[in-house]
Amino acid sequence: MQSSDNKKNSGDSRRDFLKKSSLITAVALTPAVAMKAAESQADERFAALFEKIPLNITVNNKAYKASIEPRVSLLDYLREELHLTGTKKGCDHGQCGACTVHVDGARVNSCLSLAVMNEGKKITTIEGLAKGEELHPMQQAFIKHDGFQCGYCTSGQIMSAVACVREGHANSRAEISEYMSGNICRCGAYPNIVDAIVEVKEGGANV
Repeated sequence: MQSSDNKKNSGDSRRDFLKKSSLITAVALTPAVAMKAAESQADERFAALFEKIPLNITVNNKAYKASIEPRVSLLDYLREELHLTGTKKGCDHGQCGACTVHVDGARVNSCLSLAVMNEGKKITTIEGLAKGEELHPMQQAFIKHDGFQCGYCTSGQIMSAVACVREGHANSRAEISEYMSGNICRCGAYPNIVDAIVEVKEGGANV
């Protein structure tokens, strides 16, 4: 003879089973249209995160108006949208300096800066240093002193070198090495790079 407790437990088990079965059936019978609508809403919410926004920026003394996704880095905007490929993508984590550009005169790792953060600012890339066919004094010095080998890091090195002199951090070889330490040269052309910076600094060229 089944006890009252056993009957109660048996009843609870049946109720739990019926509840779970009803839930599974409800999910299984959800109309495909409703499922598609839910997926569409999720897609819209995700897309809204990357909605394009306006950008007004000056690059190498030329004004640009664009509409870009907020996640686009300044480096990718320069290379992919403006086709200014002199600015190189090295580590893409702010550790090598190959992507160095000037933002309102200050050196910046463009891989770490979102393009939209530079609204209304003036950007100078390696393409903007020379005056027509006349090379910038730092470019001339790098050529004279063989301040490069493979050349991949050279544009970032030159941009940092110009800023180093402008910032007043080129008063000795040791100081130059310290303030250029954010730019990595896999070829090891550091002594020649320092020679180039010293010449520009001592020559009093307008950088």
